[in-house]
Amino acid sequence: MTMLSARIERLPFSGFHRRLLLMGGLGYTFDAMDAAVIAFVLPVLRTEWGLSSVQIGVLASANFIGFFFGALAAGSCGDLIGRRKVMMSALAIYCVASLFSGMVNDWTVFLGLRIVAGFGAGAESAIIAPYLSEFVARRYRGTFTGALAGFFSFGFVAAALLGYFIVPAHPQGWRIVIFITALPVVLLLWWRRALPESPRWLESQGRENEALAIMDAMEDNHVRSGRALPALNAEDVAAPPPSTSRGSLLKNYATLVSSKLIRISTMTWLMWLSITFSYYSFFTWIPSLLIQNGMTITKSFGYSLVMYIAQIPGYFSAAWFNERIGRQATIVSYMLLGGLCALGLAFTHSDGQIMVAGVLLSFFMNGTYAGVYAYTPEVFPTQVRATGSGLASAIGRIGGITAPILVGFIYPTAGFAGVFGMTTAVLLLGAAAVTFMGIPTRGRSLEDIAASELS
Repeated sequence: MTMLSARIERLPFSGFHRRLLLMGGLGYTFDAMDAAVIAFVLPVLRTEWGLSSVQIGVLASANFIGFFFGALAAGSCGDLIGRRKVMMSALAIYCVASLFSGMVNDWTVFLGLRIVAGFGAGAESAIIAPYLSEFVARRYRGTFTGALAGFFSFGFVAAALLGYFIVPAHPQGWRIVIFITALPVVLLLWWRRALPESPRWLESQGRENEALAIMDAMEDNHVRSGRALPALNAEDVAAPPPSTSRGSLLKNYATLVSSKLIRISTMTWLMWLSITFSYYSFFTWIPSLLIQNGMTITKSFGYSLVMYIAQIPGYFSAAWFNERIGRQATIVSYMLLGGLCALGLAFTHSDGQIMVAGVLLSFFMNGTYAGVYAYTPEVFPTQVRATGSGLASAIGRIGGITAPILVGFIYPTAGFAGVFGMTTAVLLLGAAAVTFMGIPTRGRSLEDIAASELS
């Protein structure tokens, strides 16, 4: 470990970290709102544009096609040009494309713009956790990053509220909610002034003076609050420093599939693919499935809203468990419990049973993400942290792309049982991968985790 890393590890949680949590969290809120609001727009577009189930499924997958390429680009560029530049550029792309998608009248043009918006949202989602986790000490990193992911829940609830109150109330309600999702462009002004680059990344690039200047500012912020800085941990100072070898695009991807990291990389791919496939097979289609199951559009949106609200305790309970039982145990437990709930949903019959099973499924599947977002950046070294996280996220988006389309084909013949039986099987696969291929990260510095994996 370097002196700079030891200084990061000694810092208590402060106002500086709370600002980072709020800034990154708002980014996740709007990413989630953009992804979720399409579920409330699709039933209207089906009627207004006369779309088939397959066309609706393709539109539901549009964001995730963009997410795939955005996550790949963010990971690659985040390690090569810096986390901060990628985060800000991604937000700008997403906002512009989202704004224009609310102005069109053709489903193919809408599809293209949603792919571009998804590119920006996917890039932003992939970079925020690995970026901001590098500012945080090991003793609260799991809770911090889990809580950061918890802001997704606010975006989904906001999307459900918009879908419930605005979409049915106005002939152009779907356009209004799309325009609202473009509002976070104002965050760029705040981020440009307040967000520093990651000092760990700067140090890995040989830019020590810039890294030390940011570290000095972080410590000054703590001192100005009237608290003394804790002493440096002698073991942290004496620990071997991480590699400062400069990477390239091909070198970084080669590192991820090298003999030292291939097990970890494969684990993150299976973990992300499993949870993202299962998640979006449920949340993208649930309003439409409820309508096709006999509910009115207003009632289905109301049920969806309650299920979306269940995300909030799901995320933040898992963020708490990240530091109590570890990331692996949190992810596996929530995946298994989510699988049980999905299996229960497959055999529900009444509206009340659908509500209970859906709320529990929402709670556990979203809680899984709080573990996943905390765990993924931790298992990769600094030089490939963004690339590894971005690639895992991108592979996960394959699940987001294929799930809505598969549901469009499976539901007409197999119904709820087929859709959610499939969800259960995929969740079990992800839980097995994390159990048998993962590594413990709780209470360990990022440098210690990297050293053990690369030794």
